[in-house]
Amino acid sequence: MDIQLMKQEMQDVVENNILRFWLDKMVDDEHGGFYGRIDGSEVLHPEAEKGAILNARILWSFSAAYRVLGNPEYLEAATRAKDYIIDHFIDKEYGGVYWSLDYLGNPLDTKKQFYAIGFAIYGMSEYARATGDREALECALQLFDSIEEHAFDSEYNGYIEACTREWGKIADMRLSELDANYPKSQNTHLHIIEPYANLYRCLKEFQASTSCDYVPVIGSVLPIDVAVPQETLLRVEGALRNIIGIFTDRILNPETHHLDLFFEMDWTRGAGHLESYGHDIECSWLMHEAALVLGDVDVLAKVEPIVREVAKASEKGLRPDGSMIHEANLDTGHVDDDLHWWVQAENVVGWYNLYQHFGDEQALERAFLCWNYIKTQIIDWDNGEWHWSRHPDGSLNTVDDKAGFWKCPYHNSRMCLEIIERTSE
Repeated sequence: MDIQLMKQEMQDVVENNILRFWLDKMVDDEHGGFYGRIDGSEVLHPEAEKGAILNARILWSFSAAYRVLGNPEYLEAATRAKDYIIDHFIDKEYGGVYWSLDYLGNPLDTKKQFYAIGFAIYGMSEYARATGDREALECALQLFDSIEEHAFDSEYNGYIEACTREWGKIADMRLSELDANYPKSQNTHLHIIEPYANLYRCLKEFQASTSCDYVPVIGSVLPIDVAVPQETLLRVEGALRNIIGIFTDRILNPETHHLDLFFEMDWTRGAGHLESYGHDIECSWLMHEAALVLGDVDVLAKVEPIVREVAKASEKGLRPDGSMIHEANLDTGHVDDDLHWWVQAENVVGWYNLYQHFGDEQALERAFLCWNYIKTQIIDWDNGEWHWSRHPDGSLNTVDDKAGFWKCPYHNSRMCLEIIERTSE
């Protein structure tokens, strides 16, 4: 395989397998937005709850696809997602986004999970990048303010997991039933560094496109054709710079080069010795992207060796066929060796990033090998989209969703779009 062939294959997959599925099967014309679930047996559940993460990831995916590929269908879908989030998920009284809605669009779970707010920033900032839309940028900035005001730990640094609707303390801070109940996690920080990098990139692009002396207070509406104020840019830049440091100095385990997963407020590691290989390889390129977007040569010089160390640590999860297992608990010896769709997608991007920036030919071969595994084992060529996972024995997982609260057109579409963009440079 060569790079251009992989690029062509991925463009076909993102357009005709992934996004086509969501356009044809997930648009809720009766109640607005998108349906909440299609199960692993291809059955639509029109009355399933609608999750903030799913809808924010739909917004990001179609916005990015429109920006890269220019298909007006993608803009229409992205605008549907943006409008639905603003009309239904945004809490007009307290700010932030609701965790979930019922199928009619009414608030169901009103807690404020900062992971979800991060994804809403990611989606809104990408829509703004793709369209120049000021409403989306304003929404992203308001959500950025929500995280900085209510999640940031000024004593120990970093961001907590969740609050009540009114931004009060909440006993159960877990992102899902699979997570440990700790106030800080690698996963939430990973999906705050991701939107912060995208928001900063978006602001720089807006600033480069216009210029004037008007300087509104951060959070106020940006008038049409008014440049991004320098104060806003500097505030987002500072937050991005800080969270890069959190990864290099707190979340990274300096002994193993894996990322620790759960933490107390003072950054004491919790929940034992856990290794999540998919998050390791995903973080390797997201942390690198954040440093590249920041554009500080000193920060980049510190981050780039770590990028390679974290990617190398993730090799522990690789299988000979190029696929990557999920995670392991070193204390109990339990290994989750299911082959999840999202881990494979991040595996490809992570290794391609090492090839692109460091000339690592072995990394390129790993990207090729994993892409071949995805094509033969993960993509559902008959029904569209990707299967959730395969079990270690090769059997297909049809218990988990094809589309749902956690199964979104994000990891896989992003992999395709990343390779398309990176091979077009």
